[in-house]
Amino acid sequence: MTTLLWFLAVLLILVGIIGVVVPAVPGTVAVFLGLLLAAWADQFQKVGWPTLAVLGALTLISFVIDFSTTTLAARKVGASKLALVGAAIGMLVGMFFGFIGLVIGPFVGAFVGELIVRNDLKQAGKAGAGAWLGLALGIAAKLSLVFIMIGIFIVRTSSERFLRCWCPPS
Repeated sequence: MTTLLWFLAVLLILVGIIGVVVPAVPGTVAVFLGLLLAAWADQFQKVGWPTLAVLGALTLISFVIDFSTTTLAARKVGASKLALVGAAIGMLVGMFFGFIGLVIGPFVGAFVGELIVRNDLKQAGKAGAGAWLGLALGIAAKLSLVFIMIGIFIVRTSSERFLRCWCPPS
């Protein structure tokens, strides 16, 4: 049973890492659930509730990152609300066209949304670029956060062994 739990935990973590890059997949949540399952597989011996609370807080921070980076970057270039809605729609539609769709979709969506509102090609291009840059920065920040979460878990599970290796008993 323990082996199955560890297998599922690792699978959730790997799916979560992929999900951080693929929109509409709750990647950070999957990583958190994988780490929670791994802690449970170890009967919470090395990773307890305080560490899990920190990991949970980092998961919540990822939602703030998710919603704020695209919005802030698009606003920085003066994008309209319709451009932001367009970027979100472009991201969702782009998922059906693979990696290229994920890269181009938010740009096209924001571009079209801004073009409808302002009828200005230059401003529409800026809105598209801002939305795309925000999406890219958000993915980079969430990937960093996910690897910090995994690092905390690894340090917590191996700190006992590390101390035994480097600190001889007195």
